[in-house]
Amino acid sequence: MVALPIERIVRLLPRMILHRLGQGLMTLVPTGLYARALIIIIAPIVLLESVVAFVFMERHWEQVTRRLSESTAGNIGTLIDNYRGYNRTDDYRQLIEQARDRMQLSLQMLPAGELPPPRPKPFFDLLDRTLSAEIGKQLAEPFWIDTVGKSRHVEIRVKLDTAIMRIVATRSQTYASNSHIFLIWMVGSSLVLLTVAILFLRNQIKPILRLAEAADAFGKGRAPPEDFRPRGAREVRQAAAAFLEMRDRIERHMEQRTTMLAGVSHDLRTVLTRFKLQLALMEETPELADLRSDVDEMQLMLEDYLAFAKGGSGEAAAPVDIRDLVEQIRDEAARFAKPIELRFRRRRKVSIELRRHGFKRAIGNLVTNAARYGAKVIVTTRQDRHWLRIDVEDDGPGIPQDKRDIVFRPFYRLEGSRNQDQGNTGLGLAIARDIARVHGGDITLADSELGGLKATIRVPI
Repeated sequence: MVALPIERIVRLLPRMILHRLGQGLMTLVPTGLYARALIIIIAPIVLLESVVAFVFMERHWEQVTRRLSESTAGNIGTLIDNYRGYNRTDDYRQLIEQARDRMQLSLQMLPAGELPPPRPKPFFDLLDRTLSAEIGKQLAEPFWIDTVGKSRHVEIRVKLDTAIMRIVATRSQTYASNSHIFLIWMVGSSLVLLTVAILFLRNQIKPILRLAEAADAFGKGRAPPEDFRPRGAREVRQAAAAFLEMRDRIERHMEQRTTMLAGVSHDLRTVLTRFKLQLALMEETPELADLRSDVDEMQLMLEDYLAFAKGGSGEAAAPVDIRDLVEQIRDEAARFAKPIELRFRRRRKVSIELRRHGFKRAIGNLVTNAARYGAKVIVTTRQDRHWLRIDVEDDGPGIPQDKRDIVFRPFYRLEGSRNQDQGNTGLGLAIARDIARVHGGDITLADSELGGLKATIRVPI
């Protein structure tokens, strides 16, 4: 392993960090269309409201609060100037009335002394900070303010030479207290618009989900919902109509192919029946036994061709007990006189919607191939929330890695010869994969722990 230079590591480190950060963010992004559409709607609104709120707070709220605090500080300065020039002996009655009537301030003259200790600052200290700054600009005397004690009032105390001036003002005189109404209206109207958008979006997403469910059911060989029909926006209706047309064309094609091959099969069976009757009337000879064997093999070939043509079509899906199905396949494969071991990862019985005869034929083909080429066969059934998986393993010669895809081709045989005495029809694996794909799954081949081949059929639940 070649060590990278330090300079290159330093140069690549930011790119690696950004790549990892991007991967981490992608895991947080929802994958569903509904959630992504909601983000597309909500993100611009939240961003716009954040910008508007920041500009409003910066340009309007703080500016209005500063103007009000500046006016209140100016009034306090005027009262202090009048106090110093006051030459009456009426306990500052005229000064108190002037503050109350002209400045809407409550004034009280307290005996000289020390100011109270500073009060704790509020969490949102816009008023405290702005009012303290304005009073500090206009007054040279020590002062003390309380913006927390009374929710609707602000108390200010100024230390003078012979007294302490106590002023109580309403909060609205020093602070833009009604500005939050704008934010409430903005957030409230956004919530109403988001609610309408979410309801509308749900109605638009629902036809897409219904189309996905119908396509998934058709891919698994199940009937689509009875009430499914094109709905929603124009593009969604077009997609649904195209899906229905495609489904009808596929079903018509499968029906025509099955009907044609069924007719051919019927005609050929008639001919084979004649052969059997004629052979039954002939004398027993070694040549006659060979002819009977050929006729039987032709009948098996004909059944394989018809099964391959039909695939998994023509049969309705119904609940199938997997344990009983696999046990029945094992009992039918007992003619090979090979030990077939069954393993179930779940002890309880599980019923799954499948086309029973087709699925049984697919597993039966895999078990037959394993029993034909191996001395020991293990069938393992496991299930999770979304998939049913059945592994068929044997200890036979297996299949080379480069031929594991080719063997699924129709009429392909590893023997390399089309002589029916040396091989089979070459349709067993092709039929099994076709049936698995009709159910929405597939078949894969791998090496077995027994030393042979492991065939895995996997279908969605």
